[in-house]
Amino acid sequence: MAAVFLVTLFEYSPLFYISVVSLCFLVTAAMVLGWFGVDVPVILRSSDESESVLPTPEKHMVQVTNPFGLEVGRGPASVSGGVYLRPCCLEPCVLTCFWGCEIRALQGALHAHQHSKRISTPQHIQEALQLRYLHCESFTCEEGEELHTQIPADRGVIDLGPMPRECYPLVAVLTLTEQDARETHNIVVSVSVLHVPDDRYSLSARVLFQYLLTSQGNMYELKPLFMSADSGGASSISEQSSTQSEPREAGRPEQSPVLEEEQELEDELWSVGGGRDCVVCQNAAVNRVLLPCRHACVCDGCVSRFQHCPICRAFILESFSLCQQGAL
Repeated sequence: MAAVFLVTLFEYSPLFYISVVSLCFLVTAAMVLGWFGVDVPVILRSSDESESVLPTPEKHMVQVTNPFGLEVGRGPASVSGGVYLRPCCLEPCVLTCFWGCEIRALQGALHAHQHSKRISTPQHIQEALQLRYLHCESFTCEEGEELHTQIPADRGVIDLGPMPRECYPLVAVLTLTEQDARETHNIVVSVSVLHVPDDRYSLSARVLFQYLLTSQGNMYELKPLFMSADSGGASSISEQSSTQSEPREAGRPEQSPVLEEEQELEDELWSVGGGRDCVVCQNAAVNRVLLPCRHACVCDGCVSRFQHCPICRAFILESFSLCQQGAL
């Protein structure tokens, strides 16, 4: 019926038929050009393409101060010989080291902090772990002091068993000493899970995970921000805390004075608002962090042009501004 109607309409009005064919041709051409990235009028774009040009929603971050910082020292590290740790804290704090801590015990302690019993002192976490560790010792942290912790030699522990293991080599817990400091800072406990090499697993000492516990019963994993490098291939790491610095790997060779001066100059550039350029336009400074991949590689002008991260191609859900003067 419709075909008969169109044939009859063509016999009486060829102009209408030509108009319909021309319109179909224009729509098809616009779709092909849009597929190859050629700009076309908005009226000819599909709904999916119109949504892709919407700016990435900005995530509003809350600025807090993390009073804790922990680095792996430069000395030798092993399960039998111990490891050197360097706390860098804004307030007086206590470092408690749990050797051979069971994974389930630690996860249970973190779960208890969020739902029932708050953890704010070394005694609290010892109770939460329920003695499911090999050895525990505590230190009062002094400014710039490097502390050495190890399992007593008379225990005869040289490794933590075959893989896969059910315990972490070392869990370092930083807690505030003074009650007034606990009331001042929202973050009251820092839990760092470290790997320490032994005869069975010789990976160098490093921080595997870091968790921040708040006085309200919340827990946050401290994750690094991935910054774009000038070389374009590598990524350097900058922690999202104003007092947290990147953990150093034991056994890593010392930098030459020239490299140290370049690093200090780079840090100074970041502090005054400079730094690396956007990987897209190579003009404006990097000032956007993409979530959830956490790559900091684009500027404000370019972030709205992408649905996928230029570095890892992960889908961008939201972003927030990278503040150079403080941690977010």
